[in-house]
Amino acid sequence: MDSRVSELFGGCCRPAGCGAGGALRGRGGAAPGGGGSGSKAKKKNGRSRGGKASNPPYLPPEAEDGNIEYKLKLVNPSQYRFEHLVTQMKWRLQEGRGEAVYQIGVEDNGLLVGLSEEEMRASLKTLRRMAEKVGADITVLREREVDYDSDVPRKITEVLVRKVPDNQQFLDLRVAVLGNVDSGKSTLLGVLTQGELDNGRGRARLNLFRHLHEIQSGRTSSISFEILGFNSKGEVVNYSDSRTAEEICESSSKMITFIDLAGHHKYLKTTIFGLTSYCPDFAMLVVSANTGIAGTTREHLGLAMALKVPFFIVISKVDLCSKATVERTVKQLERILKQPGCNKLPLLVNSDDDAVTAAQQFAQSPNITPIFTLSSVSGENLDLLKVFLNILPPLTNSKEQEELMQQLTEFQVDEIYTVPEVGTVVGGTLSSGICREGENLVVGPTDDGKFLRLKVCSIQRNRSACRVLRAGQAATLALGPFDRSLLRKGMVMVSPEMNPTICSVFEAEIVLLFHATTFRKGFQVTVHVGNVRQTAIVEKIHGKDKLRTGEKAVVRFRFIKHPEYLKIGAKLLFREGVTKGIGHVTDLQAITTKENGVEDSLGPGQLSF
Repeated sequence: MDSRVSELFGGCCRPAGCGAGGALRGRGGAAPGGGGSGSKAKKKNGRSRGGKASNPPYLPPEAEDGNIEYKLKLVNPSQYRFEHLVTQMKWRLQEGRGEAVYQIGVEDNGLLVGLSEEEMRASLKTLRRMAEKVGADITVLREREVDYDSDVPRKITEVLVRKVPDNQQFLDLRVAVLGNVDSGKSTLLGVLTQGELDNGRGRARLNLFRHLHEIQSGRTSSISFEILGFNSKGEVVNYSDSRTAEEICESSSKMITFIDLAGHHKYLKTTIFGLTSYCPDFAMLVVSANTGIAGTTREHLGLAMALKVPFFIVISKVDLCSKATVERTVKQLERILKQPGCNKLPLLVNSDDDAVTAAQQFAQSPNITPIFTLSSVSGENLDLLKVFLNILPPLTNSKEQEELMQQLTEFQVDEIYTVPEVGTVVGGTLSSGICREGENLVVGPTDDGKFLRLKVCSIQRNRSACRVLRAGQAATLALGPFDRSLLRKGMVMVSPEMNPTICSVFEAEIVLLFHATTFRKGFQVTVHVGNVRQTAIVEKIHGKDKLRTGEKAVVRFRFIKHPEYLKIGAKLLFREGVTKGIGHVTDLQAITTKENGVEDSLGPGQLSF
């Protein structure tokens, strides 16, 4: 994809949320009793200390929502005050889905006051008592001195509080791994998840491959999943010490699920499917230090931006290159990220402090792009990436999660297996609602547009048993004796009350990113919408006879094989050879299930209503 396409992809970028200077989200107003001192004291501190600081002494003001709390001091609180602080911590943990960040020595308005050594020790002791009361653990992320004209050194401490929420097993973040072929994606994942460095000849990646030809060629051609856990104290939990996947899940309060995608251009449709159907929270773009931006790197970067997936960059294989070569690759990336098409702010991570700042700012501002330089052979800077992943907060808060859970059940089918003594198993993501063991759902649409009844026999999430699946979580569902031949990727399993709408004809507002000549009626493209991937024909271009690169239009598409389940507003990506475009669905010519009916499947032992 050329530079014009890269710039056009930039149209999908969201505006910056906050600048690079603040480490925390801005917010107006404070919770009652939030600061640890009265408002008069705050004003006094603001006047007397603010003028003496050599650096700007403010963070963004504290907000009532979110998982970040400012505390001036927590020295010997009364029992009533302590109970109030514990209630406040529960709220922050709920907002952060099990994680909260406390800034000790900071007032509610963001003024950096700092505490003496004795006051800080007493405040951390109180914070530890509060965490024990709610069943959480605390980890000191970093300490920094406040530059005031004072004889006594004053410090601010940033603390991570983590607790497994009562209503779920662990906090789960999905990270899609992108990058050109031979950039070191699978090797890096092998090192992170196995806990052993690579030998320089690809030993670390062998456990990730799913097929013999992948082992023989060293190239990923399918989508594989790898897990990296962190316990409540922020320590890495992986396959080292002969742990099983079940033990990793049991020991972890936070889980990173890496979606290892293919780098080679001939597997591009598999990579796009992984990005659209598995709904990753973040993307990790791996770039080899010795080759720089080559092959599909620019294309993968464009895909992440088109689908609005926040991404960070890892420059691998720094052990093979001189320092000057690594710097050249970093500058090359910075130049592309700062172009008008990308409009990103690169943030090179060189220390633990940088990693903490990068994780907080990355989740708050879509314009921040952290860059790591590391080696999977020597282990250089590998710990910085682990610190970053440990602190990286979820994109959705508890309120958004609850709203999704209150909707009717909708599960996207991405993978289909047959497991001995279990039967048919489907893998995918629960888009909305709650799915329980024993629940009755309908799956479809079939080739003739019908939905089939089935029963969920059991659920597994990250290779361990799970009774309840909540919106946004990925899992595998066992369907018992259901006939596998009736299923295909792109189907949905929904609640029978939903009365799902399906269509063969739909309209979308698109931007043609690249086409060699003109895009006309009758042109066939492969359309990707969520987990749907099917060839469609262009039936009509509204208001125009043809489209050229960079032009927008509303286009009517018709699926050539069978109807699909789509939603208005869904992101759409289409491609055919070098032709590429993005957009969103604007209208559906719906075929309701009342016209097509709901049938029992042909398999034995099926549920009937």
